[in-house]
Amino acid sequence: MYKKLFIPGPVPVHPDILAAMATPMIGHRTKEYAEMHERVTSGLQKILATEGKVFLATSSAFGVMEGAIRNLVGKRCANFCNGAFSDKWHNVTLRCGKQADAIRFDWGKPVTPEAVEQALSTGLYDSMTMIHNETSTGVMSPLPEIAEVMRKFPDVMFIVDTVSSMSALKIPVDELGIDSCIFGVQKAFALPPGLTIFTASDKALQRASTMEGRGYYFDFTEFAANDAKHNTPSTPCISQIFAMERQLERIFAEGLETRWARHRDMAEYTRQWLADRGFGLFPDREYCSLTLTCARNSRGVDLAGLKKGLAEIGFAFDDGYGKIKGETFRIAHMGDMTRHDLEELFSAIISIMPDLA
Repeated sequence: MYKKLFIPGPVPVHPDILAAMATPMIGHRTKEYAEMHERVTSGLQKILATEGKVFLATSSAFGVMEGAIRNLVGKRCANFCNGAFSDKWHNVTLRCGKQADAIRFDWGKPVTPEAVEQALSTGLYDSMTMIHNETSTGVMSPLPEIAEVMRKFPDVMFIVDTVSSMSALKIPVDELGIDSCIFGVQKAFALPPGLTIFTASDKALQRASTMEGRGYYFDFTEFAANDAKHNTPSTPCISQIFAMERQLERIFAEGLETRWARHRDMAEYTRQWLADRGFGLFPDREYCSLTLTCARNSRGVDLAGLKKGLAEIGFAFDDGYGKIKGETFRIAHMGDMTRHDLEELFSAIISIMPDLA
């Protein structure tokens, strides 16, 4: 049975997007593809508020997250870790044979500007990684404040995962000084998984050009060379790029400011619905994600039972991640979702657990 997804990704995909993916195939070395590629990257530049390079990679986001390590980490990397996926990025860094340290925060806490400054002031690092919106815990770290700190360390590569935040709020890549901004499309962009978008500043491309062992598939300099021809180094996921072009049209028709406001409204509505029923938030409210809410299971609900019950009536629900599974649960509110979709989910929850009415 098809389930309506309220998990933190993938999220529901609009029929217009699915239809775009059924567009008849074209060759990836043709004029038609190059023209579409240019339209898509130009549209993404507007959303990212960047005049720099925007690349399209056929992979999950972790492919490019590994690529960024191989291309940009020379001396040593500071991996700022405040949840499962930032922990994984540290593990990836070590598996790439790079020197790295994990600067850890308790789950539910944000990466702080103070911790970034303290770590980078040691002079040990030539790169840093962080996840803007840690999906495992529903924490959104204060990226603008961290960017201010990063201006003090111009020789340190600023590598940021915005997988579950990009397009849901304003993230001006150039203004923030991000050297490589990376995100998949199956969350706030509401496309099927399989396409990753990433940027590379001039500084990042210069660093990559000097880096040995950066591989081929995610070689930033190969992406730059092919981007000059509005193409990719290897065969791209053309159907996904048809979908991205259609989604960009829909995003600009809605308007970025309207889209950002819709995401904020859904987040506030979800938090309030939970608070009214006695559930706390896992992060501090000021660091709560705008794309998914991670709530404490304050009422001791049988979350596994609730997940099973919702699945039986057509809803996918998440009962926490990793070491906080069962202690927390996560509700996504991103992409093309509306408040009406959340009302449907909440009505379904109450139908299974009437005491939450």
